[in-house]
Amino acid sequence: MHRTQSSDLRGLDLNLLVALDALLTEHSVTGAAERLQLSEPAVSRALGRIRRSIGDPILVRAGRVMVPTPHALAITPEVRDLVERVQQLFSSARTADLRTVTRDLTVLAHYAMAAVFGPALVERAAAEAPGITLRFLNEGHTDTPMLRDGQADLEMGIIGDRAPEIHVAPVFDDRMIGAARTGHPLLRDKKIHLEDYVAARHLAASRRGRLTGPIDEALARRGLRREVTASVAGITGSLFFLRNSDLLGNIPACARPLAHQLGLATFDLPIETPPLPYAMAWHPRNDADPAHSWLRDALRDIMLTGAQAG
Repeated sequence: MHRTQSSDLRGLDLNLLVALDALLTEHSVTGAAERLQLSEPAVSRALGRIRRSIGDPILVRAGRVMVPTPHALAITPEVRDLVERVQQLFSSARTADLRTVTRDLTVLAHYAMAAVFGPALVERAAAEAPGITLRFLNEGHTDTPMLRDGQADLEMGIIGDRAPEIHVAPVFDDRMIGAARTGHPLLRDKKIHLEDYVAARHLAASRRGRLTGPIDEALARRGLRREVTASVAGITGSLFFLRNSDLLGNIPACARPLAHQLGLATFDLPIETPPLPYAMAWHPRNDADPAHSWLRDALRDIMLTGAQAG
């Protein structure tokens, strides 16, 4: 019966390739045994199997030493190259030099989260992994399984429902704060009172155009209701909107530096709202990938630093 190539490969023992490389280097069973940290009988048995497999003696005795056959001399460079390539194949995932890695990595996140954490991540990549190019996609894409399909490498933010195989790693709990233009009448006092807050006009930030959210639910539990005059699709857009109006907005505390850079004032909300559990999510196929591991570690450090600054 004809044997296929795959059935032949099933009987291939890579240990024989390593043993052959040692024997061709040392020209001695004793030397090869020392190099491989094996016993001489074990290497002698390996040499026997090699001879049967290749159909050549490989090493023959010449007086008190062993010398390679012409065929052994001919295949020595190829065997050395094969061993080096196999070693590289099985060790590259653990020892990859990130300064030589060229990759595109895609991060799924709110525009605001990309604006808050993205610049520091880009600068860190330039210093530690200059061959990595970062792509930031808006969270609006999360209705499709982009992590599972490989269209995105990592998601950061508040992670919703995900396929069971997706890894989710909590990073920090944030909170909502208020934002308004500098000089807003309500900001004359250091503390905004609840009745004044409710009486003001408000701006909602929602990519789906929702006019209510956790703040409204918290107010409703106390029998209160605020007036939401407008809604914009995202926190970043709301910051520019607030600069040119008397509306009050709300943002995650980690985005406070971004609001201040745009000339806005921020304040603590006069009502308690649920925490914002920020996390990272990725598909398990990327667990051992060095570039992805760098991305997770770098982004976690940057997010935690940003949380402390906020």
